[in-house]
Amino acid sequence: MERNVIVFLLVLVVVLGLLGTVHWYVWRRLVRDLTRPRGAARRVGTVVLVALPLTSVGALASGRGGAPFVMEQILAWPGFLWLALLLYVTLALVVTEPLRPLLRRVLARKAAGTAEGTEAAQAPVLVTVPAGPAEAPTPVSAPVSAPTDAEPVTDATSPAPATPAPDLSRRLFVNRVVSTSALAVAAGTVGYGTYGVLRGPRVKRVTVPLAKLPRAAHGYRIAVVSDIHLGPILGRAHTQRIVDTINATQPDLVAVVGDLVDGSVANLGPAAEPLARLTARDGSFFVTGNHEYFSGADAWVDHVRELGLHPLRNDRVEIGAGFDLAGVDDVAGESHGQGPDFAKALGDRDRARTAVLLAHQPIVIDDAVRHGVDLQLSGHTHGGQLWPGNLIAELANPTVAGLERYGDTQLYVTRGAGAWGPPVRVGAPSDITVVELASRQA
Repeated sequence: MERNVIVFLLVLVVVLGLLGTVHWYVWRRLVRDLTRPRGAARRVGTVVLVALPLTSVGALASGRGGAPFVMEQILAWPGFLWLALLLYVTLALVVTEPLRPLLRRVLARKAAGTAEGTEAAQAPVLVTVPAGPAEAPTPVSAPVSAPTDAEPVTDATSPAPATPAPDLSRRLFVNRVVSTSALAVAAGTVGYGTYGVLRGPRVKRVTVPLAKLPRAAHGYRIAVVSDIHLGPILGRAHTQRIVDTINATQPDLVAVVGDLVDGSVANLGPAAEPLARLTARDGSFFVTGNHEYFSGADAWVDHVRELGLHPLRNDRVEIGAGFDLAGVDDVAGESHGQGPDFAKALGDRDRARTAVLLAHQPIVIDDAVRHGVDLQLSGHTHGGQLWPGNLIAELANPTVAGLERYGDTQLYVTRGAGAWGPPVRVGAPSDITVVELASRQA
């Protein structure tokens, strides 16, 4: 136990140190390099770059800390959006670092060329005059005029007016152009990614041929939806968009494969109510995801049952079209004594029949292969959600998105219909997948 605490503290120190370094770098590029040392703009920028990460910490901690739901909603938008913006503004600034010295060099050369041309234009022209009779010079007394505002009097001891050094001016100009461009690109990326989430998921269609599927089940359509993530940002309107999209596809069966919520039934029960209007010939089914265990899995299982969904908790049912549909609890339930039990869900079935398994996380694919599952339907990965998050997701999951084969078992992973944390998706658009089963006997 003490060892786990020490490891946790070490990881926490590393994470906080990394976040502090990133925020210092962003402050340097977006505030220090673009403002005057004692100006109001620098003070305001510094305050903003201290307040936003604190808001992010509050947004992350409030849900688990039992804060009032209203407080979660207040903190969620600015806190989570800042995390997404921080990612992309940091990437943009790092990528544009080589441009800064290059642009300064180009401007310096251009300035040097302009200066040489000016000096050449102002150089005196020597004219040779033919010699003539010498004339005595005529003395002329020049009038002395009084000093005016337009002609300041200076002498050798007067200091020259302060003007910014050319190199300093170029550096400030380049910093402003590069940093503001990076910020604009990052803001545009986050804005478009937010629009994609709030617009709602698009329908994706996949055909999966199954060797043992009977002819009667050929063309059977399962609407797969995962990772809806109802919470302080995505609420009832988000659920209604998903329900409308699923119903429009007219599926034979609906599979909700986990991570429905980020919060309690008391706070989010009304947001989930549109699920009661899902329509499918053979009904709608539900399995738990890891986030249900952060939110009260038993209470949510009871609630979705009241809404008309059929929870499959290490259980299976026979679908009239001619295949078995099984579902297992998420692996996060192991800490609550409710993890996946493949023997209970699949151990005594007739292996001559096709088996379709609902399991939130793709990592249980090895158990599915051992128990003769023909097709596993999963979510959890979000497809990475925020590029380059897909690279990290690939390290932790056998499949991040799409259809792949593992022995005689096929695994399909949906990117999910919502978003966790920042309501932003970049490079991983949300989807609801209609999986059409195909019989090789048809």
